[in-house]
Amino acid sequence: MCAVAPMTNHITPHPVLTAITEAAFTPLGWFAATPEHGVDGFVVLIGNAGSAMYERFAAERDPARDLMDDWCRDELTPLAEKLGAKAVFPFDKPPLPFLRWAQAAKAGFPSRLGMNIHPEFGLWHAFRAAFIFPEALDLPVPAQAEHPCESCIDKPCLSACPVLAFTADSSGTNYDVDGCARHLMSGNGEICNEAGCLARIACPVGADYKYVSPHMQFHLSAFVRARARVLTLET
Repeated sequence: MCAVAPMTNHITPHPVLTAITEAAFTPLGWFAATPEHGVDGFVVLIGNAGSAMYERFAAERDPARDLMDDWCRDELTPLAEKLGAKAVFPFDKPPLPFLRWAQAAKAGFPSRLGMNIHPEFGLWHAFRAAFIFPEALDLPVPAQAEHPCESCIDKPCLSACPVLAFTADSSGTNYDVDGCARHLMSGNGEICNEAGCLARIACPVGADYKYVSPHMQFHLSAFVRARARVLTLET
């Protein structure tokens, strides 16, 4: 059994958060940065929770051809400027410490699958950008939630994968990336390609935010294309 975090209204009424939400993005957390965070200012983490953002992307771009990263930059850079902030992205180079920022913002923990798990949204979210404000916003300090995985006894996520790509040992969870990719590219991967990652689906936290099928298939297709290029270069 897994203890599921109670649903909360995490969005406090505020003009900045309202503007982000109205653009189909989700404010996932915020914090006042210190030198150890590698950035100066007040950080608001922005992404998707559920599929509302994907559905807007799919209505405005061609998911079979266009990159979500490009669309996010095109949409969020002017929005940040309008709100008096600077937008930075997980795909910027050099990479920015978004997962460390998530912990500072009380916006998640490392999950058994290696992905960030949010106490409300579970595994059905992703960080798409951060807005860096020069001055602090009048927002409440996020409450510290319990790590959802710590109270999960059965850990169904580790046994749901048909090729057992996720295994746990004393050093943590190991992910067989290429084994997962080869399964998806084989004739046996039809269920995963259609339904989505079965390990991710097995987690009960944030189940109400589970991605719609086209959204899951979009990310799986991108993953397969990327790993196929790597596997081709290695052979």
